Amino acid sequence: MDNNKIYSPEMPMGLDFALANNQAARDYFNGLSEEAQKRVIEHTHLIQSKDEMQAFADSLIKTGGLF
Repeated sequence: MDNNKIYSPEMPMGLDFALANNQAARDYFNGLSEEAQKRVIEHTHLIQSKDEMQAFADSLIKTGGLF
């Protein structure tokens, strides 16, 4: 499996782009359980800008498993 691509039809395009810009955050996301990935995706519905989405993606590796 290609660890650089997320295979999920629910993946918001903005999150996919943001994770593409941060390999560590992408690796973290890919390592989450399906349920945790769904919680991350659900949170993205509150995000309203590209910069905010990137900050959220970057924060995934800084939160120590918030999700």
